[in-house]
Amino acid sequence: MRIFLLLLCIGCPVLSQSWGFFAHQKINRLAVFTLPPEMMVFYKQNIQYITENAIKPDMRRYAVKAEAARHYIDVDVYGDSAVYQMPRYWNAAVEKYSEDTLQAYGIVPYHIYRMSFWLIKAFQDKNADQILRLSSDMGHYIADANVPLHTTENYNGQLSGQYGIHGFWESRLPELFSDNYDLLSGKASYVENLQLYAWSAVVKAHEALDSVLIFEKQLTSKYPESKKYGYEERGNSTIRTYTYDFSSDYHRRLNGMVERRMRNSIKMIGDFWFSCWVKAGQPDLNELLIDEEPLDSTFVIDTSVKVRNHEAGIEGK
Repeated sequence: MRIFLLLLCIGCPVLSQSWGFFAHQKINRLAVFTLPPEMMVFYKQNIQYITENAIKPDMRRYAVKAEAARHYIDVDVYGDSAVYQMPRYWNAAVEKYSEDTLQAYGIVPYHIYRMSFWLIKAFQDKNADQILRLSSDMGHYIADANVPLHTTENYNGQLSGQYGIHGFWESRLPELFSDNYDLLSGKASYVENLQLYAWSAVVKAHEALDSVLIFEKQLTSKYPESKKYGYEERGNSTIRTYTYDFSSDYHRRLNGMVERRMRNSIKMIGDFWFSCWVKAGQPDLNELLIDEEPLDSTFVIDTSVKVRNHEAGIEGK
């Protein structure tokens, strides 16, 4: 059954609930160019892997029960201003809300931080396959944390009569307009507290949520349905989608929001990769240059090693 679901996902990318495949791959690819030369040599040699495997976490959503919660956090279910008040560390959050509740409403900032321990350990072990898998997956989750609709229970407009806005914002708009984006984000920077950094993405994304929903609703009131939606050929299928005119008007009202969220994702991914490498002691990645492709990324990461941090309140499991 899992194999069937995975094949179904591969064949039907339109089902993706995250940044579209196109955007995820573009974000991961550009993050490589934020790295210093000591890391660039390894990451650039494997840039095709980092790019192509940016979509693997979305594929796993259909086969792995625990996967979905790693892509979002519905902060609004915890009350007004919860995005500023929720415990930033896992143990404190579990104590306040329970693990079942957190898993039900998403854990993306906590999972990103957990992954940082695994990536540090992979750097320390100089395990090229693990470094690539973890870096690629981490890039996906960081990009998801930067999406406004990944911070709300109303993730697809289903609670406000705006069903479909999820794919519209994070797939349709980048596909139409990202060729004109300035996605240069500068060089990766070292960040000491990665847990708070992961939360900063969620905060900034959630602060943009009202605009995402309000502007779409305002435009919808001005467009007849025949002008809001149209049909396009995708492969052998005809799909209903938002028209170019409606998309362009909405994109203009957002005033660069999608571009900023993509650029922030690229910079944050580079910062996380670089910070994990520094925390691992800056191992020489020239020793990891390989002639063969890494093993298939569906390989399950060994998470039996527990890496502790007295600040973290979280352990690798």
